Amino acid sequence: MIRYRRDIIGPALVVVFLLCAGGVASWFLISPALSGSAQSNYDITRMVLYYSTLPRLATALIAGASLALSGALFQQVLRNPLADPTTLGVSAGANLALVIASLFLPGLLGAGRDLVALLGSAIAAAIVVGLGARRGFSPYSLVLSGLVLSLWCGGLSAILTYLNQRFLASLFIWGAGSLAQQSWVIPLSLLWKTAAVALVCAFVIRPLSLLDLGESSASALGVKLVRLRFVVISGAVALAAFVTSAVGVIGFIGLVAPTLARLSGARRPTQLIIWSPLIGAALLFLADSVLQLFAGELGDFLPTGAVTAIFGSPLLLALLPRLKIRHRIQQSPVWRGSRRWNGTTPAIIAAVGLLVFLLASVVVGRSIDNGWTLLSGAFSYDILSIRLPKTIAALASGAMLAVAGSILQRLTGNEMASPEVLGISAGATFGVAIALFAVAPGLPGQLAFAMVGSLSVLTVIFLSSRRSAFAPERVLLAGISLSAMVDAVVGVLSASGDPRAAMLMRWMSGSTYLVDARTAAMELGVAIVLIAVAFTARRWLDILPLGPSPSAAVGVPLARSRFALFGIAGLMTATATLAVGPLSFVGLMGPHLAREAGLTRALPQMIGAAMIGGGLMVAADFVGRTIVSPYQIPAGLVSALIGAPFFMLMMRKKA
Repeated sequence: MIRYRRDIIGPALVVVFLLCAGGVASWFLISPALSGSAQSNYDITRMVLYYSTLPRLATALIAGASLALSGALFQQVLRNPLADPTTLGVSAGANLALVIASLFLPGLLGAGRDLVALLGSAIAAAIVVGLGARRGFSPYSLVLSGLVLSLWCGGLSAILTYLNQRFLASLFIWGAGSLAQQSWVIPLSLLWKTAAVALVCAFVIRPLSLLDLGESSASALGVKLVRLRFVVISGAVALAAFVTSAVGVIGFIGLVAPTLARLSGARRPTQLIIWSPLIGAALLFLADSVLQLFAGELGDFLPTGAVTAIFGSPLLLALLPRLKIRHRIQQSPVWRGSRRWNGTTPAIIAAVGLLVFLLASVVVGRSIDNGWTLLSGAFSYDILSIRLPKTIAALASGAMLAVAGSILQRLTGNEMASPEVLGISAGATFGVAIALFAVAPGLPGQLAFAMVGSLSVLTVIFLSSRRSAFAPERVLLAGISLSAMVDAVVGVLSASGDPRAAMLMRWMSGSTYLVDARTAAMELGVAIVLIAVAFTARRWLDILPLGPSPSAAVGVPLARSRFALFGIAGLMTATATLAVGPLSFVGLMGPHLAREAGLTRALPQMIGAAMIGGGLMVAADFVGRTIVSPYQIPAGLVSALIGAPFFMLMMRKKA
């Protein structure tokens, strides 16, 4: 009886506290309109209250409840305490579908906006759940796949928005989770949709509760597992899609609310499914009220979803030690290649391919009439002075990212580690954002800030993963959660309306459009120095993957060597990110392709990865420059469009 009361009293106290705190904040918002006497039938203050402030608060309550219910359903049916629409990529898939429809099929948004969001969410959920099913619905594989998919979808949405600012300027703010309202249409529409899905989900609470007994026991009691998973996941996806269609991506509410319900005493599935929506509604209500109160006139422009993600990512980091990994990454030595080639053969192939890409990038182009042309004529020197710096910057950046990825993979014993996936590129992005908005230095200053940001992320990952002996799944999830937080911070800065936000978005897209000879020379010089330093550490990189004890036994200074190698990887990532942006995935593809070619030892692998990574970035820059000429697609975007599916394919192969 005492436990039963705690199961009720604990969550109830949380709901009451959040509602009271949100009520106090919202009272300061609405009291000025209520205290004054109406001077006419067109009192502006009261009209804003009735048609903007109150609908926004109602939307916060309904959206928070929907997302929390979606997160609770995902967590229960997948047996994963970190599952929610954000970590599984469902919200990001809906947002990307809406952005694409806004650009290419705007007619669908009139009557079929929810259908577009549902389609995007369903595709994202099918990809993530499909990968998870091959690994027994491992919590690690589900969350890792979902977060990578979220980064890819979010990056592509932001870049499409940037490339079409005239049409989608307001869509970027909405996509980051803006609750601003102008009428009661959206909250009323969202209310009946949420109620309908919740009613359907109410009929599956009992079989869902039986999953706590185990899949075999639940099946013995008559539960149809496949049908149950389909119904529950469909309901959770629909809830997230409706919210994303109405207000954009609201991050991590579906993770935080069930966690608070569980920590406050709710243990049984029925209690979690009941209390989570109430806590989620109160939590988003409080967050949006506080945001409006402190942001003032900027409250309509600062996205609430980005603000919740800023606080949700640290919670994800804090919850990582509680995550029970049922399926761990197989930590085989990273030098075991799948093929046994002569070491010179892949090096010759990579060198020839790199020369071909370099020559094509400099000499081949598209004319005004969209015909392919070779570099010739009176303007050859002028064209060469534009193309050559971009090609050199892409080559140097790709080589540095690939070598940094090789170092990180050998240090962590994890073939999926890379500067992009571990959040090091996101740290460089955060440093550049601070540099642009707070200090506004030149190129050397931006490099310094990017370097500090990269090393800061490395430090956080190092500290958060030390207790788990740097288990690969912990390191990857920590890095990706930090990337999500940095993306949210950048989203808040970009939504501020500052002209420097356009510069930041252009840089994040990975465009070499503004690279000049000075920038290219700096990239090349730093690349030569840092890659040469990395080559001198080849002995460490051959020995450290053997483990701490063997490494120390042969005289390798563990702390000093790890610190130095992580520092080199951070410096190369920071420098490369300045030219090609944070989402290239070359740091993942280069080392993996070199290893598949049979380059197994540290030095040959780094040399091969540098040539492959440099060639991939040069090819991406060439494709981006010519495929839709005279317009240019950023090189970072082109490589990211390939890199994220490549990451998914690697996970599928390891099922």
